[in-house]
Amino acid sequence: MFRTGIGYDVHRFEPDRRLVLGGVEIVHEQGLAGHSDADVLTHAVIDALLGAGALGDIGTHFPDDDPRWKDAQSLHLLRSVVGQLAEVGWRVANVDVTVMIERPAVGPHRKAVQENLSAALGVGLDQVNVKATTGEEMGFVGRGEGAAALAIAGLER
Repeated sequence: MFRTGIGYDVHRFEPDRRLVLGGVEIVHEQGLAGHSDADVLTHAVIDALLGAGALGDIGTHFPDDDPRWKDAQSLHLLRSVVGQLAEVGWRVANVDVTVMIERPAVGPHRKAVQENLSAALGVGLDQVNVKATTGEEMGFVGRGEGAAALAIAGLER
């Protein structure tokens, strides 16, 4: 049996925050606002996995009004979700994620992000694809107000 799920997340930029994408801290004058580390890329992957497993969404499992998740590392949350999926008989087949951010450039960090996701998901590098695009100076991404990410995940029994 095979299932797919889609995940989407968005966070606004905020001063005095770290910018974390796929567990990689990227030097930038602003970070993303959020209750956890606001790793928009990893959050989209989490939602794609939860969707594929019919297990709800990230807000159900890690609500932003719960102090346990304050400043949590999103890769830890991802590992937890992979564990929950395994408990009900699912394993990750593949993940494909696109982060939409005007700047900074994600390209120099792509391999590290892929490696982090691969390790957290417990799959090979060839089962994780990471892409990035800009907003072409249009919309909230293009104006540099925030970042978004879209992911699709496949699960198999």
